Amino acid sequence: MKIMVAIKRVVDYAVKIRSGVETQNVKMSMNPFCEIALEEALRIKKSGLASEVVAVTMGMKQSVDTLRTGLAMGADRAIHVETGGPLYPLSVAKLLRALMEIEKPGLLIRGKQAIDDDCNQTGQMVAGLLNWPQGTFASKVVLDKEKQIVTVDREVDGGLETLCLDLPAVITTDLRLNQPRYATLPNIMKAKSKPIKKFTPQDLNVEIKSDIEEIQVTEPPKRKAGVIVSSVDELIDKLKNEAHVI
Repeated sequence: MKIMVAIKRVVDYAVKIRSGVETQNVKMSMNPFCEIALEEALRIKKSGLASEVVAVTMGMKQSVDTLRTGLAMGADRAIHVETGGPLYPLSVAKLLRALMEIEKPGLLIRGKQAIDDDCNQTGQMVAGLLNWPQGTFASKVVLDKEKQIVTVDREVDGGLETLCLDLPAVITTDLRLNQPRYATLPNIMKAKSKPIKKFTPQDLNVEIKSDIEEIQVTEPPKRKAGVIVSSVDELIDKLKNEAHVI
């Protein structure tokens, strides 16, 4: 069985963003949720339940660096859909659907959301477009190759919910699913020779457009400095007359 893993290039989670729009000369890396998705696919392959792991990403030429990271972690090959402008969840879902029809994997695993836009929509959208079952926010994944099912524990407000999905299926990963591995230097060198197949949206017959127009991006207002009160009465007075919360 083939597993496809969708990954995204984002601003590194450790970078302190000083501007809401400027990304020049800022360190970029793989979305942390996508790292978890790739790690899970590699563990499934290591257990003998999958034959191949294919990493796929969409975006500018620089996105190839993120694919190389995925290949260094252990993916067998990669696919890059090169686009120019920003991509929104529905466009990504349509591109993924087109790739799924070409590659025909048994499982699509992706992070539940990206840390740059926090949309948490693409996995659900591609499952809807393909009419595949979906298990979102997965904290545990158990694959049964003989029965062609996958059992997913997902985190919900009331605790854990267990779903049994027929394959093929879409899974989105949560933080507590696993701990991603680091790419070793030998594997980084090997990744340079692994194949990356390129597509364009036109190759996949997908029109990139959005009904969303970005008007303005601004930083949130800075918080005022805190104050120390000398008594409970003063605290109540400030909450009532200054903060107007009581």
